[in-house]
Amino acid sequence: MDEERALYIVRAGEAGAIERVLRDYSDKHRATFKFESTDEDKRKKLCEGIFKVLLKDIPTTCQVSCLEVLRILSRDKKVLVPVTTKENMQILLRLAKLNESDDSLEKVSEFPVIVESLKCLCNIVFNSQMAQQLSLELNLAAKLCNLLRKCKDRKFINDIKCFDLRLLFVLSLLHTDIRSQLRYELQGLPLLTQILESAFSIKWTDEYESAIDRNGPPLSPQETDCAIEALKALFNVTVDSWKVHKEGDSHQFRVMAAVLRHCLLIVGPTEDKTEELHSNAVNLLSNVPVSCLDVLICPLTHEETAPEATMLDELPSDKTAEKETVLKNNTMVYNGMNMEAIHVLLSFMEKRIDKGSSYREGLTPVLSLLTECSRAHRNIRKFLKDQVLPPLRDVTNRPEVGSTVRNKLVRLMTHVDLGVKQIAAEFLFVLCKERVDSLLKYTGYGNAAGLLAARGLLAGGRGDNWYSEDEDTDTEEYKNAKPKEELLKPMGLKPDGTITPLEEALNQYSVIEETSSDTD
Repeated sequence: MDEERALYIVRAGEAGAIERVLRDYSDKHRATFKFESTDEDKRKKLCEGIFKVLLKDIPTTCQVSCLEVLRILSRDKKVLVPVTTKENMQILLRLAKLNESDDSLEKVSEFPVIVESLKCLCNIVFNSQMAQQLSLELNLAAKLCNLLRKCKDRKFINDIKCFDLRLLFVLSLLHTDIRSQLRYELQGLPLLTQILESAFSIKWTDEYESAIDRNGPPLSPQETDCAIEALKALFNVTVDSWKVHKEGDSHQFRVMAAVLRHCLLIVGPTEDKTEELHSNAVNLLSNVPVSCLDVLICPLTHEETAPEATMLDELPSDKTAEKETVLKNNTMVYNGMNMEAIHVLLSFMEKRIDKGSSYREGLTPVLSLLTECSRAHRNIRKFLKDQVLPPLRDVTNRPEVGSTVRNKLVRLMTHVDLGVKQIAAEFLFVLCKERVDSLLKYTGYGNAAGLLAARGLLAGGRGDNWYSEDEDTDTEEYKNAKPKEELLKPMGLKPDGTITPLEEALNQYSVIEETSSDTD
């Protein structure tokens, strides 16, 4: 009934009446995502009627009402089949200021029309294969990049940037060809990185270092949403970038990694938004060539080198670390390097472990990132070793028992999900410089058996990668307990079915054989 009344007014009414009836329809169906199949034909005709109205010279407020209803109706894939034409797509491109002839964004009154047009395009492109093909034909990716360049430094049009970026993300998600076009032809990597710089209001203090205002306000909701969309689009653009072939590429990835370091050190308007922001930053960092991740740590600034410092081993016992790691003016420092970003990643990882669910999607990206960082960068590995595997003092409890990060990771080594337990074991193995004896010391033989069997290291030894020969000193507690540990003792079954040390079991079977021979 709603569609029938709206269709009648759209076909025969004047602009004011059309605006009123469509506003009523939009208010009523704003939260509608499932539609009755009985009214499908009417919805198709209403879409067609709205496109015809959008061709006319109507007030901006009427355009917005038309586009709001079109956005709602475009949630239904079946409705889009007859209305997804090149002509209709071009109407939306024109209203979204995506035509190349539109060279300015001066009329603030037009911004709601641009935003609603972009929202419609997001739905239509996502739900319609025909629209996806037309997007290629109309070179939509290039038009979206052009619009971004017009507004990249203008904060008051964040909504336009946000939905432009979302549509760019959808396109690059659905078409691998568009990813390549964005990366090389359209220079999407520097463009999207600059969008992030603008969202974070970054001020550079060196080539790859930015100023962090620890007392500054959190990001606004609009800035956070814009940054998240840019991070998602960048992920698609860089998804195959595990190798750097040119010096210019290396520089651009380092700039992006420095922007992501800044991202990790700021917060959003809420805790959930901060986690979402950091989660997308972690995903994108996983695409950065590992050789470029050295910018995640940096030498201390003049302010950070002030004399005020605290040894971490003077903090509570759950924060104990080796003396190389100190706090200077609330900055995490290791070997003269600022480790704040790595510490944020470690805290993020622990929060994901504590959630206890969705480990494959939520935990493995950050674990993989920390593993590769540790393997490639000595200072990062040594800092993480301090934090995750501090000098072993508790030698009475099993490695998986307790609430430290080490205990939590050791528990993951026997997780039911193969991917989760493999990456958890790999991370700890790398922190131990791929030395079997060191891994066993911190995790126990049973927990490490899966990784060692897969590597062919059950008999001991070390992995294939080379690490520096810095010492791994043992605590007095461990030295005293080590002779009593008996980590691995061969066991066998006695004739009565009970378990006993292998040597004793063999002796008992020998006695039985001798007795049997005498009887014969």
